[in-house]
Amino acid sequence: MPHALAQAVEILTTALAVAGMGYFVASIAAAQVFERERRRLRPEFAPGAMTHEPTPVEPAPGVSILKSLKGVDPGMLDAFRSHCRQKYAGDFELLFGVASLSDPAARAVTELEAEFPQSAIRLIECPLQLGANGKVSTLAQAATHAQHEFLLINDSDITVSPRYLERVMCRFAPGSRDANTPPVGMVTALYRGKSHSTLPSRLEALGIATEFMPGVLLSKMIEGGLRYGLGSTLAMRREALEKAGGWLSIVDCLADDYELGARIREAGYRVEVSAEVVETAVPAYNWRGYFDHQLRWLRTVRCSRPAGYAGLIFTHGLGWALVNVLASGVSPVSLWLLALSFFLRLAQAMTVGAGVLGDHDVLPNLWLLPLRDVIAMALWAWGFAGTTIVWRGERFALRDGKLAKV
Repeated sequence: MPHALAQAVEILTTALAVAGMGYFVASIAAAQVFERERRRLRPEFAPGAMTHEPTPVEPAPGVSILKSLKGVDPGMLDAFRSHCRQKYAGDFELLFGVASLSDPAARAVTELEAEFPQSAIRLIECPLQLGANGKVSTLAQAATHAQHEFLLINDSDITVSPRYLERVMCRFAPGSRDANTPPVGMVTALYRGKSHSTLPSRLEALGIATEFMPGVLLSKMIEGGLRYGLGSTLAMRREALEKAGGWLSIVDCLADDYELGARIREAGYRVEVSAEVVETAVPAYNWRGYFDHQLRWLRTVRCSRPAGYAGLIFTHGLGWALVNVLASGVSPVSLWLLALSFFLRLAQAMTVGAGVLGDHDVLPNLWLLPLRDVIAMALWAWGFAGTTIVWRGERFALRDGKLAKV
């Protein structure tokens, strides 16, 4: 490499590594801000607090939980069971939508009904294809059967605690806001990943806890609240959904969770984050599956938040510090920069992953962070190279945030 070019790369990567360290510090601060808010909402999250049952919110509103199913995911039935074991003062029902009753997921719902006869569980056939997004198409049809004013959507592999509904729905209580703020239209929740045996699965779970969630908390702090939803939990008022354009307005969008939250906020409501942290099952990916999923997520972010996606360049501080070591010829300054960047990256991972999310797999997998970050930086760059994604085995092109089959 010519000397001038090497020097330019060294200067650029030094600046990006320093900016990355600033991002690590800022995301740690955002996590601490969220922790203070959570302790205010739920005293049991305070350090050293005795575990006790939260005070119920009366009257507890009725909730219709909607799930769009296609095929059987690992641990799916256990995830369903966790929803049936809710200690909730109000009424709730579970509505499972499938495109066809011959789908293997229908058998799992039938088994669930037999195991929990006291729960309001319904399997609904949703045969119409209303748009490119099959999940939203199914939810739109299932929602017509919902009995309650509040709708709650989450993915089929989400496992929750017995107080999940209570902690989510309490954010809609009138006492949770003052007279000068808009009403709460949506409540979402942070999540952690439960990995399986493969290395790509562990990298995916580690990325959720130490990259994606820190970014969510930082955007919440900088923007004065969340401006989008997370697919782990989308609890909303019917009124807010209708004012945001309803299901048909997002039936061709890939980032349906993001769009629902963003449109509800644009309609004049607030999006709040619950004190609850849920858990999603990460499939036992092979490398191809891992890369396809990561690219789908990255290109979805690029279409939904173009400026935010470009800003991800500053989140890869550890990767830039590694490149800086090579560009500088392993200079003492570059090694010092790498050490400091690695220290802050570890602090961020432990603060958000192990602390806020309570992910017990973060600490044993910290040694994978450098590998995970280098791959993530390469995939981020690759995300600029096209608009094609693979979703549920089908190839789509993203056009203005909407799906088109390839």
